[in-house]
Amino acid sequence: MKIRFINARILTMKEGQDIFLGEVWIDDDRIIYVGPKIHSEFEFDRVINCGRNLLMPGFKNAHTHSPMTFLRSYADDLPLQEWLEKAIFPLEDKLQPGDQYHLAKVAFAEYLTSGITACFDMYYSPIETAKAAIDTGFRAVLVGTVTKYKESVEEMKAAYKTINQMNSLVRYELGFHAEYTANEEILKELARASEELKAPIWSHISETALEVEECIIRHGMTPAAYIESLGLYKHGGGGFHGVHFREEDFAVYKRNNLTIVTNPSANTKLASGIAPVARFLKEKINVAIGTDGPASNNALDFFREMFLVTGLAKLREQDASVVNAIDVLKMATVNGAHALGLHDADILAKGKLADMIMIDLMTPNMQPINNIEKNIVYSGSKSNVYMTMINGKILYENGDFFFEEPIEVIYERAQAITDRIKGHN
Repeated sequence: MKIRFINARILTMKEGQDIFLGEVWIDDDRIIYVGPKIHSEFEFDRVINCGRNLLMPGFKNAHTHSPMTFLRSYADDLPLQEWLEKAIFPLEDKLQPGDQYHLAKVAFAEYLTSGITACFDMYYSPIETAKAAIDTGFRAVLVGTVTKYKESVEEMKAAYKTINQMNSLVRYELGFHAEYTANEEILKELARASEELKAPIWSHISETALEVEECIIRHGMTPAAYIESLGLYKHGGGGFHGVHFREEDFAVYKRNNLTIVTNPSANTKLASGIAPVARFLKEKINVAIGTDGPASNNALDFFREMFLVTGLAKLREQDASVVNAIDVLKMATVNGAHALGLHDADILAKGKLADMIMIDLMTPNMQPINNIEKNIVYSGSKSNVYMTMINGKILYENGDFFFEEPIEVIYERAQAITDRIKGHN
């Protein structure tokens, strides 16, 4: 489909390029023009007058567990380990084949309302989530979740080969849940798989102080140092959370060119702590942003995440000047795209994927206009997301979803699965 966006403020997120008034043209899944208004010989299927609202790249949710919508607000107000072991794991054991396909769709819909055009999803049965992404038109990179209890490295390698051939909307990367849910035999096998496939490795890392302390007791090293010692970072990757990094951990991440994905809402809600984002930036470590899953956050709201990234960093460092809102916006778009390997979906430019959002500026929280980029981070909200486009298709516009099945049906199926798992009639 050929779509022409006219009369738009455009934030390309290209380094050094300011917001300007112009047009964006889409042909199928690609951007074919970004620039000032010019004459066109094309016959467009649709022309959208943006009314001087803002077009920009979509946000990239660099860490989440999409199918966990069935656990939203089920086990709140508990410490992380108790939350996992006594509340989450037992209900996850009741999932049946096909459940995650329907549960993930609820998360994808919520992502769209928040301007998220891609997610980095860590959960079991990734083929179900991949199919849900394809069927809704959402872009997802799935990552392995191998543990001592579920999923094997062999299963992960099979998923890698299957999902990476399914559809351009989905990809798969190698990963494990965390050091404390794996063992050395598994991690060494995973390192061999990474070498065989020349693939990066991802995991939760240093989320709590207890996790770090227990890893040092077991191995005499922090999680980052231990993982590096086993050769798992040879082909890159990174970790989710990184709240309790020690001095040697920053060196590990810098040395291996790794990414840290900060998840401020979940870390706040679970009282895990505040990640040292200012230090990551100072060390020039790539920082991306994730919502974490709907069981631990519980909202999949990227505007809340962006504000907390900068707000908590200022509080942690007792310095209002650190972690500038412009840096946060880059984390939410460009840095996240690079973490996910989506280098053709990082900025708005000719030839890039048409993964784009429209921010409604004609609302009280966006007026009067002084600095649009900072306003998005400091006062923006989901209500400002007027449109979300992925792969050249508008999937969400002015409150409406454009899926093959009605959104009400998606909600009903997810509720039925949730009620069955919890034992409700």
